[in-house]
Amino acid sequence: MEKQIINTTSAPAPIGPYNQAVRTGNLLFISGQICLDPATGQLRNTDLQEETHQVMHNLKAILQEAGGSFSNVVKTTIFLTDMNRFSEVNEIYGKYFSEAFPARETVQVSALPRFVNVEISMIAAL
Repeated sequence: MEKQIINTTSAPAPIGPYNQAVRTGNLLFISGQICLDPATGQLRNTDLQEETHQVMHNLKAILQEAGGSFSNVVKTTIFLTDMNRFSEVNEIYGKYFSEAFPARETVQVSALPRFVNVEISMIAAL
């Protein structure tokens, strides 16, 4: 199995020992993204809406670097620190998909890196 590492300066650099994404065959596995602005390295988390949009922009940049788009996404995982805010994230998340939605799970966690409220990972078929 051959692995291709995907990294782009249009998304935040990893904050640990991992890559933004790994492609094997036609599958792209994107590491969880938080609301880091790749240009400044600062969190964009004035509110949950801004935070979620930044997460989706980071995911989009990685998808594009690999030659894909949100239409290629087959599975996502959303991590939230407060499930009571699910509808806020869901509303923004849904705006990024224009075709059939991918499979998904959403789980509540006690904390996320840099104490953000949302993190999303994806799997895409390219």
